[in-house]
Amino acid sequence: MHKVKHTANSRGLANHGWLKSSHSFSFANYYNAERMNFGALRVLNDDVVQPKMGFGTHPHQNMEIISIPLKGTLSHKDSMNNIRSLEVNEVQVMSAGTGLTHSEFNDSKTDEVHFLQLWIIPEKLGITPYYNQKIFNPETRKNKFQTLVSPRTSQVKGSLTINQQAYISIIDLDVGVYLEYKLHNAAYFFVISGKLVIENEELTDRDALGVTMTNNVSLRAISDAKLIVIDVPVDLF
Repeated sequence: MHKVKHTANSRGLANHGWLKSSHSFSFANYYNAERMNFGALRVLNDDVVQPKMGFGTHPHQNMEIISIPLKGTLSHKDSMNNIRSLEVNEVQVMSAGTGLTHSEFNDSKTDEVHFLQLWIIPEKLGITPYYNQKIFNPETRKNKFQTLVSPRTSQVKGSLTINQQAYISIIDLDVGVYLEYKLHNAAYFFVISGKLVIENEELTDRDALGVTMTNNVSLRAISDAKLIVIDVPVDLF
């Protein structure tokens, strides 16, 4: 087993006033040669958008983009004629493929929007762009892994799909719960809140642990906790 630990305060930070963003990997003006990606996981941004602000129309190509709101409502519009709102307990996926444009905006006059955005390197280039979003029942992730995203070629029932052999899961853990996660590839464990021990490494809010070269990973909740697992291929080239 090989482990890499990324503490919350080691992330790159950007404060644009209307947007505060923490970057787990090199992004925009944040560059760290040792933090370029975790296998196919290229971007993990932890974004807070102020009321009545947002990202104007911008392009993407050949990237799998997953947005997971944690607080508030994010409005979405794209060149595939999707005009949607994305709320807590929903997940959005976009396969950018041959190219698309989109915008993201916080329509609230009073409340921040807080969301995670992941970019995953695709399995195939030049596919037809694709969009979907879904509400997930929070009751079905209580002390067990709920699969949010899985590969199009081997979809887990009830999950959204992307163009990569990747799986994204979420779990809400009660204090004292012990369990194991069975890896498909390698996995990046990102703590949204709470305190856990993962393979003898203590992690708290926004800490992360990447684990490779093993089949199973043990977790124990020291407090109530919320965890996202991003299971991705690491041998890309």
